[in-house]
Amino acid sequence: MDLREKLSGLPVSRRKLLVGAAAGGGLLLAWSLWPRSYASPLAAREDETEFGGWLVIGRDGVITVALPQLEMGQGVGTVLAQVAATELGADWRQVGIEPVPPAGFFANLPLAAEWAPLWEGFLGAGDHPQDGTVKRFARSNDFTLTAAGTSLAAYELPLREAAASARDMLTRVAADRWEIEPEECEVAEGFVIRGSDRLSFGDLVEEAADYDPPDPPPLRPTPAFEEPIPGEGGAQTPFTRLDLPSKVDGSHLFAGDIRLPGLVCASIRHGPHGLPELLRFDEDAAAGTQGLVAVVRSRRWLAAVAESWWIADQALARMRPQFTGPGALEQVVIDSEMERAVEAAEDLAERIETIGEPDGLLADVQFTRRYDVAAAAHAPLETASATARLSDGRLELWIATQAPAAARDAAAKAIGLSAEDVILYPMSAGGSFDARLEKQHAIEVAQIAAQVGRPVQLTWTRAQEFQSVPPRAPVSAEIAAALGAQGQPVAWRSRITAPAWMRETGHRLFDNYVVEAAQRESAGEPDSYVVEGAIPSYRIAHVAVEHVPASIGLPTGRMRGGAQAYTSFFTECFVDELARNAGRDPFLYRMAMLGGAPRMAEVLRRATRLGDWDGGQEGSGEGLAMVRMGRDPERAGHIACVAHVRRGEGGIAVRQLSAVVDIGRIVNLDIARQQIEGGLLYGMGIALGAPLSFDSGHPVPKTLGGMRLPGLSQMPDILIDFVASDAEPFDPGEIGVAVAAPAIANALFALTGERSYRLPLAP
Repeated sequence: MDLREKLSGLPVSRRKLLVGAAAGGGLLLAWSLWPRSYASPLAAREDETEFGGWLVIGRDGVITVALPQLEMGQGVGTVLAQVAATELGADWRQVGIEPVPPAGFFANLPLAAEWAPLWEGFLGAGDHPQDGTVKRFARSNDFTLTAAGTSLAAYELPLREAAASARDMLTRVAADRWEIEPEECEVAEGFVIRGSDRLSFGDLVEEAADYDPPDPPPLRPTPAFEEPIPGEGGAQTPFTRLDLPSKVDGSHLFAGDIRLPGLVCASIRHGPHGLPELLRFDEDAAAGTQGLVAVVRSRRWLAAVAESWWIADQALARMRPQFTGPGALEQVVIDSEMERAVEAAEDLAERIETIGEPDGLLADVQFTRRYDVAAAAHAPLETASATARLSDGRLELWIATQAPAAARDAAAKAIGLSAEDVILYPMSAGGSFDARLEKQHAIEVAQIAAQVGRPVQLTWTRAQEFQSVPPRAPVSAEIAAALGAQGQPVAWRSRITAPAWMRETGHRLFDNYVVEAAQRESAGEPDSYVVEGAIPSYRIAHVAVEHVPASIGLPTGRMRGGAQAYTSFFTECFVDELARNAGRDPFLYRMAMLGGAPRMAEVLRRATRLGDWDGGQEGSGEGLAMVRMGRDPERAGHIACVAHVRRGEGGIAVRQLSAVVDIGRIVNLDIARQQIEGGLLYGMGIALGAPLSFDSGHPVPKTLGGMRLPGLSQMPDILIDFVASDAEPFDPGEIGVAVAAPAIANALFALTGERSYRLPLAP
C-alpha cells in the first residue's frame, strides 16, 4: 500500500494539508540528479505521472511544491514555492505547497554538516563527518530538520533544478506541436509562448510525461530575487504568503486542529525538575467523572484521557499526582553552581577559538566586565500538541515538529514498533522558537494511544510547556580587553560559562536520551555552539574564546537566536562601554574598527542615518548595536540597530527600533521584513520581560502573562531598511533577536547613566 492509499481514507485528507491552490491531476517532476534510492513521499494521485518528488503540475495548470520543512510562522513554504515558481515561469495564483513527511530524498545537507559534531557518534571507527559521510547520514536518517536558518541553502538548488526540468519538458512539448525549435519559445505566467500563440501548463503536462528530463537542467540566469527600492524600506512583494488566507479565515490546520472519528483528549502532568518519577496519585478522586475515559500512568508522567480536554485536565487536578527523585531543583542551586563554575573558570575553561597570539597581551588586561543572562523560555503561542491513532500495528501521528524523523523514530520505539510502521503527517506549528526540536510529546501521545486503543489528542498546558521544554540556559561571561593608544582593543577574551546546551540537545535528538541522561553525557564537556558569535565582528588581531562548562541540574536546549542572542549582548555592551571610556561617539568608535568589513560598515552607517543617531549623548535614550551572524562567510547576515527609549508612566519604554539589514539576495522582501520585525520584538521581550527561575523544581512564571512580555500598547515604531546585494542569501529569522537586547541596553544607559550587566535588563 503506497502513501496515497494510506491517506485516502482519512478524515483529514492529504488535500486538506495542501496550502494555497489545490492540485489537480497532472505531472510530478523532480530534480533528476537526486539519488533514486531515496523515494519521495509526494506520491502521485490518479491521472498523475511521477518523475521524482518536488513538483506536481495539474491538468488545470496548478503547481504544487513539496515542503519538507516545518512551517512555524516563518514563511518557509512561500519562500521555497517562490523559488520554484520563478524558475518555472508559473503564475503565482496557481501555486500551492504540500507538507511532506521526512524522507532521505529531502535531506537537509547543510544542517547535517553544521551539526555533524552532534551526531558523529553514529559514525564507525575511523570515519569523519566529511561530505560523503554527511550525505549518507542525512539521507539514511531522513534528516529534514528545520533549524538554524538552513532551509534556503538546502533546498534552493534542487527546487530550481526541478522547476527548470519541468520548464524544459513543457517547452519541448509546445515546440513540437508548433513544429519549431524550443529556443523560439518563452515561458511566463503559466504559459509557453510563441508570439501570439500560448499553451498553458495544464495543456502540456500529459505529453510532457513522455519526455526525458534534461541533464543538466537549464537554469535561468537569475534565481528568485527581489531587490529593495532605496528609501522605501523594500518594495512590496507580489508573492503574497500562501498560508495567509487560511490563517486569516481560520481554516488553516495546526497540530491541535485534527479531528478524527472516536477522538479522545488527553492532558498530562510531569514531575518538577529534580523529581522526575511518578510516586503516587489519588485515582479514586476522579472516579465517576462523567466523560473520563482512562487514566494512563508512566514512570515519568500521569495522563488523564476524556471526551474533552477540559474534563481530562480537571480529573488530573483532582488526582493530585506527586513525584519523587533526588530533590526538587531550586534557583539558589542553579545560581550557586553557576557561581562555582565562574570562580573555577581558570581551571575549567576550554579554549574554543584563538586568533593571533592573545595570551601574552591579555596578561595586561585594562578593561574587564562580567555579564549574566537568566534562563529563558521559548513560549510559542501554541503549546505542544499531537494526535495519534494506533490500528493494526500501524501508528499514525499528526504533529508539528522541527525534527520529524526523530519524533517518528522515538514514538515508534516507545511502543515497540519499527519506524516503517509509523506514518507521520507534518502539521504547521503556532510558533516554536526551537521548542519543537524536542520530541517528548510525540513519545507520550504514542504511549497513551497504545494504552487507550482510540485516537488520542494530547495537549500540554502552558505550565507543562514551561516545565517540560528545556529552556535556554543561564549564562555568565567575562569579557576582557587589552587596550591600545586610542582606547581600542588590541587583544580580546570572551570567557563564557554555561551548560553544554547544544550537546544536550544533540543527545536528546540523536541518541534519544531522556533529559537527565543528556545532562550526564554533556557534563563538563566543551561546546563550541555555546560560544557562537563570541568572536567580535571588529578588526581585532588577537582574540581568545573560551567555554567554561557548568553543570546546573537544569536541562537546557537551543532557543531562537542561538548563542548569539547572548554573545551579542556581551560584545556590543562591552564595546559601547569601551567607546565611552575612550570619550568617543559609539558609532564612530565602531566604524574605526571595521576595516576589511565593508558590509558591516555599510549597515552600521545606514542604521545611524535611519535612526537619526545623534551621538548617544547622556540623557538621549539612544543606543546602538550591530551583529554579524552565520558560520559560512559567504552566507553571513549583517544588521545594525538604533534603539530609542524613554521614560513612561509604567517605567522605561522602547519608542523606536531602526534597523538596516544586509542578508544578501532576498527571495521574498515581505517575509524578510516580517522576520526581522518579529526577531526584534522577540529580542525586546527577552530584554525587558521577567527572568525564568525555579521554585521547588517548577518554573516561575508559569503563564504568558507572568512573563511580562511587551503588549500591543508597548510596541515601538519599527523602521527596517535592506541593503541591495547579490551575495548568497542569509536567513533573516534569528539575526533581529541577537541585535535587539544590546541596542536597548545601550540606549538605557544613555538615558539613565546606569548600565545593566544582566538580561533581562533591570531598568
